[in-house]
Amino acid sequence: MSRRPKNCWGPPSRQRGFTLIELLVAITIMSMLALLSWRSLDGMTRTQTLTQQRADELLRLQAALGQWGADLDAIVETGEVNALEFNGQVLRMTRRDSAEAGLQSPGVRVVAWARHTGVQRSGPGAPNPATPSSAGSSHWMRWQSPPLVRRDELARAWQRAADWGSGAQAAAADSAGGGNDSAIALLGIDQWELFYHRGETWANPLSSVGTESTGVEVAGVPPATVLPNGVRLVLTLSSGQGLSGPLVRDWVRPTLQAGRP
Repeated sequence: MSRRPKNCWGPPSRQRGFTLIELLVAITIMSMLALLSWRSLDGMTRTQTLTQQRADELLRLQAALGQWGADLDAIVETGEVNALEFNGQVLRMTRRDSAEAGLQSPGVRVVAWARHTGVQRSGPGAPNPATPSSAGSSHWMRWQSPPLVRRDELARAWQRAADWGSGAQAAAADSAGGGNDSAIALLGIDQWELFYHRGETWANPLSSVGTESTGVEVAGVPPATVLPNGVRLVLTLSSGQGLSGPLVRDWVRPTLQAGRP
């Protein structure tokens, strides 16, 4: 005769559950894991954002310096104004239009570079930075006129570029044609400097150093109108950016003219 299992007809056995202490310990461990996971994800997000910000700043810097070099490479003599002129505040130049091809040319553009305080860098939804405002940081800016084909248009655009560089309203300087001018804030900078290479040395653009042995003064050409062999740009990038500190960029004139230094 087989034996009956013990407690076969007795009350069911009780299942042991979690005690309150065990439950609190489990919740604490899960909370710590969740906190560590959140910190890890937050750190990855911050790193990704910072990396993207640095990459965007580097692209803006490369684009600005590329435009700077392209403007200098495209300098053209008009015989009406100086091809390249710096007055200590704004650099003005006359350049070929970027759409020029072969025998067809839409005209000559006046381009100006200057440092302005009180502007915001351009971008989606940003205000038009063509005119400095009263608030904001200091930026390196580029201004350009529409294509010009007449002498009077060139003279007026040349003056508008000077007015813009000094902070004056471009429209107030000349209402006819000024509406087609454009300007853009490129980089946040604390200051900028220019040096011309004439003769065998780098010197201030407003100085005649380097022109003594060229014979230019004897020929009756003022040193300020002589196109230099090179232009050195020294930018001090704003400290609040990812890319900051001094930056030096040298441009060398690709062609030399006979009889010119």
